[in-house]
Amino acid sequence: MKKVLLFSDPGIDDSLAIMYALLHPQIQLVGVVTGYGNVTKEQATQNAAYLFDLANVKNIPIIGGAQGPLSGEIVPFYPEIHGQEGLGPIQPPEEYKVNLLNFDEVYQIIDEYENELIIASVGRLTDLAVAFILGGDYMSKVKAIYTMGGAFLVPGNVTAVAEANFHGDPIAADFVVEKARNLTILPLNVTNKAIMTPEMADYLDESNHTPFKKLIKPIFEYYYEAYKKNVPGIPGTPLHDVVTFSAIVNPTFFKYLKRRVRVVTSGQVAGQSIADFRVKPDPEPEETQDQIAIEMDYKAFINDFLSIMTRENSIT
Repeated sequence: MKKVLLFSDPGIDDSLAIMYALLHPQIQLVGVVTGYGNVTKEQATQNAAYLFDLANVKNIPIIGGAQGPLSGEIVPFYPEIHGQEGLGPIQPPEEYKVNLLNFDEVYQIIDEYENELIIASVGRLTDLAVAFILGGDYMSKVKAIYTMGGAFLVPGNVTAVAEANFHGDPIAADFVVEKARNLTILPLNVTNKAIMTPEMADYLDESNHTPFKKLIKPIFEYYYEAYKKNVPGIPGTPLHDVVTFSAIVNPTFFKYLKRRVRVVTSGQVAGQSIADFRVKPDPEPEETQDQIAIEMDYKAFINDFLSIMTRENSIT
């Protein structure tokens, strides 16, 4: 059983990743840090609480994250992609009374699951950077960190060169890739290929008997309409954040290269992720190198996703 602490900003794709994690028999979600990104911190918290309520899950702590990036810049949100509340056309109940825990709960969770805890980060990296800044030696007790972010040798999705999570707080992103050890990065290179098609959405709508049945097709259709405007001809929507959880439990689905990663922190190309992909890259110390996903077995990934998302009576 993989013990996973999630850093997230739900968001349609984040919400699908949370559903996948809650339904997966090999994943134990031991906490979620909710911060700004696709939506405000407050809305992200409400959305996580809504998903947990649908699943009748009572014991996963929700931890308050950041309101904005380390730079203090004003945060843009994307209702045209994720909807006003972050779940496309779905409107969660107005207010959930969330027992939002202080950030130091992160370190209590690290202590509880020392050397077996995996961190999955699928939003802006502000909160993960703060965990390193405030945590001292605590982060050395984390077994592994997986993050969805970056774009290597492919265009970005926010600017010509930058992916949204790295671009949203490039200072934090660069800090994390420098400080983190045993870091796996799932960039647009692979996540753009993790396509869920309308036919798959129809299948999930027909075959789904999980607590999330009423959400999946409406949020997919909203997300797909946004993607068709931004990427004409795309056959479906990428499951960016699901890929992160899939990599944790299905390592054989992916191929990796180890390279030292840096993120440009300012200027016109802020958020650009950089690594040396030459045949003979400059040597770097082993401890500074990160694992970058460069290929994914799409068929295996999507078959696993569809199987997990149609599991009956799988949430305990």
